[in-house]
Amino acid sequence: MSEVNIDASLVDRSASNAGAALSRTDEKLVEMSNGCICCTLREDLLVEVRKLAAEGRFDYLLIENTGIGKPLPVAATFNFTDENGDSLGEVAQIGTMVTVVDAHNLLADYSSTVLLEQRGETAGPDDIRTLAALLTEQIEFADVVAINKIDKVDEARRDEVTAVVKARNPVARVVFADHGRVPLKEVLGTGLFDMERASQMPGWVRELEGRHTLESEAYGIESFVLRSHEPLHPWRFSTFMDLPLPGLLRAKGYVWLASRPDWVVNFTRAGNTATHEPVGRWWAAAPRSRWPAPGTDERRNIDARCKEPYGDRLNEVVFIGRNMDHAAIEQAWKAIHLNYTETRRGPASGRGYAGWADLPDPFPQWQRKEVAA
Repeated sequence: MSEVNIDASLVDRSASNAGAALSRTDEKLVEMSNGCICCTLREDLLVEVRKLAAEGRFDYLLIENTGIGKPLPVAATFNFTDENGDSLGEVAQIGTMVTVVDAHNLLADYSSTVLLEQRGETAGPDDIRTLAALLTEQIEFADVVAINKIDKVDEARRDEVTAVVKARNPVARVVFADHGRVPLKEVLGTGLFDMERASQMPGWVRELEGRHTLESEAYGIESFVLRSHEPLHPWRFSTFMDLPLPGLLRAKGYVWLASRPDWVVNFTRAGNTATHEPVGRWWAAAPRSRWPAPGTDERRNIDARCKEPYGDRLNEVVFIGRNMDHAAIEQAWKAIHLNYTETRRGPASGRGYAGWADLPDPFPQWQRKEVAA
């Protein structure tokens, strides 16, 4: 699934001795419209893996995704059941998701604000991901992280790279590699992969829930969570997103903006790059008739989060890093909330102006997408 067939002859020569062969296909994506956790599946995998399994000659299959590929759609392809009731999971199961990390370049790449487009590698015209976001997603989804080119770094740099990996994914196995040499038992037949765990992006989720790992602490990884029910000032929040915060490796959570009180905003920061996106609406913005029925677990969870006068609206962000300045981050966090005068204006004043809606807001307008019945 690589861009250029650069290693084909090498693989062909080595594979022929074992009676295997190199299979290359054109990348084919299938868009889903049934609310699947991913928007695309890999049709080429559906066809090729089933074909190889039918031959009955192989114990293991190693799939190397393109370097800018998202791991979740590949994994979801194995769980997908087609219109005939057939699933790839009936003939093959994912044993391990492996991410290879470049020890020599990871820290510089992770700290950059470079877009994939600037590197000349995108998944399409709408791909606006940053390099740091790509690295984060691939590390967080892995069961095993192979830190390669270990011969090019000293022990201090190796520990620093390992710390970045552990901050992203505290439960992944880490193995060190020189020229890509990794013991096969570390990546084949491990049985480590778990779709539910992987899709939850374990690093920040675990920290948000207050679950730490001793191994992460051994590399100096620390985390803390900041929560508040009060609204954030949209303009000051936009400046907070780009604020230099030494030692911060990852931030993730949900916030609400005073100028857009109905929207749940997903805030994420990888390295020095921060992004935001609307991911839904707060229950407090919906009529009570649409809330889950009283007595259900979902309703109890909503009620537990609610606090007057803002209902279930909640800012909740986890910060993960090494040698972070907690006081500086907390001070910056407090500064992006509305002050007393701004808070008194309210969502709408009813006196000829729109209250919080008049606050300076640099973000584009968000439109709710209607879901077809």
